Amino acid sequence: MKVYISFVSLLCLLCIIVSCEKDWKKVDKGTKIQKSKPNVILILVDDQGYGDIAALGNPYIQTPHIDALHDTSARFTDYHVNPTCAPTRAALLTGHNANRAGVWHTVNGRSILLERETTAAQIMKANGYATGIFGKWHLGDNYPSRPQDKGFEEVLIHGGGGIEQTMDYWDNDYFNDTYHHNGKLEKFEGFCTDIWFEQAMKFMAENKAKNKPFFCYLPTNAAHTPYFVADKYSNPYKDNENIPSAAFYGLIANVDENIGKLTEYLKTSGLMDNTILVFMTDNGTSAGAKIPKTDHRLDGFVTKGFNAGMRGIKASKYEGGHRVPLFIHWKDGGITVGKDIDALTAHYDVLPTLVDLCDLEVNDSITFDGQSLIPLIEGDDSNFKDRIVITNSQRVDVPEPWRRTSLMQGKWRLIDGTELYDLSTDPEQRTNIADQYPEKMAKFKEAYDAWWADLLPGYNDLPRIYIGNEAENPTTLYCHDWHTQKEASPWHQRHIRSGYMDNGYWLVKVAETGTYNLKLRRWPKETKLALGAEADIRPELPGTSVSASKKGQALNIKKARIKIQDQEAQKTVDATHEYVEFTVDLKAGETQLQTWFTLENNKELGAYYVTVEKL
Repeated sequence: MKVYISFVSLLCLLCIIVSCEKDWKKVDKGTKIQKSKPNVILILVDDQGYGDIAALGNPYIQTPHIDALHDTSARFTDYHVNPTCAPTRAALLTGHNANRAGVWHTVNGRSILLERETTAAQIMKANGYATGIFGKWHLGDNYPSRPQDKGFEEVLIHGGGGIEQTMDYWDNDYFNDTYHHNGKLEKFEGFCTDIWFEQAMKFMAENKAKNKPFFCYLPTNAAHTPYFVADKYSNPYKDNENIPSAAFYGLIANVDENIGKLTEYLKTSGLMDNTILVFMTDNGTSAGAKIPKTDHRLDGFVTKGFNAGMRGIKASKYEGGHRVPLFIHWKDGGITVGKDIDALTAHYDVLPTLVDLCDLEVNDSITFDGQSLIPLIEGDDSNFKDRIVITNSQRVDVPEPWRRTSLMQGKWRLIDGTELYDLSTDPEQRTNIADQYPEKMAKFKEAYDAWWADLLPGYNDLPRIYIGNEAENPTTLYCHDWHTQKEASPWHQRHIRSGYMDNGYWLVKVAETGTYNLKLRRWPKETKLALGAEADIRPELPGTSVSASKKGQALNIKKARIKIQDQEAQKTVDATHEYVEFTVDLKAGETQLQTWFTLENNKELGAYYVTVEKL
């Protein structure tokens, strides 16, 4: 048989050989070994807005290390997230719209990532990466939605959505706190952000020694409230009438310092060149810009501070709520020169981008809502010109169409289906021009309706906390995750101290049929406080902005009641005990649990903490 090879075929064959050659490097005696996969570091700073960076125009703040990263990165200048933290994290880690991932609130059981979702850590781990998280998770504090359940091997986190919140260890204050380390409580010496970065670098060093690529997720709780920081970081910003919060800027200054330490470590350790370094924030600024009290507290126009000319701050449906910085640097991948990319992009694009950059294998059943940003980095924006991105802030138990929504295409913004803005001529979104563009309004609404119809069936998938599963038994349930009629369940330790009057139910899944013990508490277990006790004051810390807490209020609890499956039970309470307990027989399956404490005046509230154990 004769074989004929055309010139074109030969050329194609040579191209394949050359492209394969790029995946190899020469070592001694011409031997070839496959290049190691790039490491990935994903830094997510909490509540730092687009305008809270000197390189992005802020004349007041000093962020030299973030600026240096900005100067050597692909910078996405029209990059959008959700207006609040948990939804952004869900979209970032899954490549799905946050609503699809089941996370559209920060409390009320709607900050729990759906069990069916696959995270970046799970994908990375399946591709041979070591995976670690250091800082803030905020996508569920119980099985099956903890970071260790979603692909992270090394886990060091605080509880809930921030230090001082209901799930967090009692009286943590950023300094010398107790955190969850690989499923166990452990006390660490030092400032929280310093600890996240120090432990992350330790994780990197350990995996470098093993010659194993790593995925390091560094989601800081700074610069979220409370604004606790050492005076040396906030002092440079005090007594400046243009700065709304010196402590907020101080928290960012400390983050910046740690980014400097990280980049120096990467350089001296030889890791920098083959590490993809991603920097972003989770929503608009929380305290870098101020809106008058006479205006809407989230959506108004900035009169103090710096917000890069945008309307609104954190949680706003306007640009200031959801447009944030995104920098990507990778020397070995040729991403080393400062370059602004103005195409419309979103948080759910990051995971598809990492999949492409790291050449990861992904299960065929996974379809991302986002798309890889590599074409934009290479100068091709053809697939982004007509793209529509939709972000919203629901903050209710069941999503509602057009609730606090921004539909974006190019520089057009349709807000709540009624307000239309053209940012190319009106960057502050001051003039609603909806009545001038009826055809565009109709097309945008049609696009939204299709998007909503696609997501709607998934709203029936409810995030549930498992009880009686061997991965977490006993399980502690927190009032933070109550499904309530109020916009926010008691999510902060100050609510526990004050005896916040509310109640709700937990969506749970009984893992196995059997006998279960329930312990109902007013105070968290680590306090060892009795049901009728009042908590001591946590003192202020000299040399920092940490303020003293208020003294807890004693509650005269007389009765306790539970309801789960078809069972109800009630007991008289001895308020000198730490808890009141019930024993019930439960069948495997989905259900809900609700508890009641009845006070001397017959007012009722739920047990803030409930420990459930399968016996």
